[in-house]
Amino acid sequence: MSGKAANKAEIIVIGAGIIGITSAIELQAKGAQVTVLDKTGVAAGASQGNAGAFAFSDAAPVASPGIIRKAPKWFLDPLGPLSVPLPYAIPILPWMYRFLRASRPEQVKTGIEALTTLMTVSRNRLVSFMEETGTHNMLRQHGNLQLYENRKSFDVNMPCWHARAKRGVKFTALTDPDQIAEYQPGIDRRFVAAVATNDWYGISDPKDYTVQLGEFFKSRGGKVVIAGAVALQSGSERVSVKLEDGTELSADHIVVSAGAWSHHLAKTIGDNIPLETERGYNTTLPVGAFDLKRQLSFEEHGFVVTPLSSGIRVGGAVELGGLKLPPNYRRADALLQKAKNFLPELNTEGGRQWMGFRPSLPDSIPVIGHATKSNRITYAFGHGHLGLTQSAGTAKLVADLVMDVENDIDLTPYSPRRF
Repeated sequence: MSGKAANKAEIIVIGAGIIGITSAIELQAKGAQVTVLDKTGVAAGASQGNAGAFAFSDAAPVASPGIIRKAPKWFLDPLGPLSVPLPYAIPILPWMYRFLRASRPEQVKTGIEALTTLMTVSRNRLVSFMEETGTHNMLRQHGNLQLYENRKSFDVNMPCWHARAKRGVKFTALTDPDQIAEYQPGIDRRFVAAVATNDWYGISDPKDYTVQLGEFFKSRGGKVVIAGAVALQSGSERVSVKLEDGTELSADHIVVSAGAWSHHLAKTIGDNIPLETERGYNTTLPVGAFDLKRQLSFEEHGFVVTPLSSGIRVGGAVELGGLKLPPNYRRADALLQKAKNFLPELNTEGGRQWMGFRPSLPDSIPVIGHATKSNRITYAFGHGHLGLTQSAGTAKLVADLVMDVENDIDLTPYSPRRF
């Protein structure tokens, strides 16, 4: 799709989260007529409740030798950093098998390379994208501090940090509580080591950012349609999507960025992609709950504490529980209690709880590429807990793919065919 024909292309983007809206804007900028479909609206899912960080240095797959060593202990704790509710233990087994295979050293190395490349594209595009969309005033550069109680865990993670450093990620290793206190006062002295990444960006509030991007998209002539998509259909000249009410919408091209529901749509066109759902929990405390200088990552406990314009957000951990089980807000309570233990001056009164679905692939590398049976259907999903971080880069790659513009990078590591 190129030249005059491309400039008149009608494109449907399924999903109004951060990946979908950002991709829609990039496609719109290339002259396409874009409609965004979503069953609930802009920023109604995981994009409203994430940690609000552009974690460009966080370029290591979740599946790693360190995680595998911790996993058995974590699984035994129903409120721990990585858990599977008992009713979901059998359905998750095929995904867990792939997850274990992805933790092999050669796979981890491949994952770091793919994620670092996508992070670089995303970081390079972010500021100009925000300037173009009038959202640059929402960007924050407060840095991140990854904290370790156990020096052994710190040492185990160092090879991954050095691998990232070879790809341009800057970090500072801190090896005693006094050094840590210089970066962030008020942290319990049980934390004996940390990694500081000062280039870490944040957003004032992830929901506000995504909503503002949606308004920008509509102000440029884009349409947002509230409707649930249930199936895809390919054709030689056009492709279509069937909606929950039985009607169909057709377009020259469809982009699937429906988060944790994306693999169901991909299956209707013949692609079986092993997407699972990380159910993430958080509590947002009122502004002033703690004098937080930067985002804090408690690595051995699987959660973060983030400064936002709307308050202090305490959230994270991974519950692999699919889309249908009811939320278990005891997990949010457990994270908040840990945060209080680690930050004794934290005021935990008046918080708002939330649970959202993160779309996760076993190797932590998102799917960015055409459907197997049709180059008129493009996938952009599976970003796990890094959707905001990777949004600008993913959108650029998607727009180039759809509009048949040569990409600067090899997209093979992100191909849906890798499964």
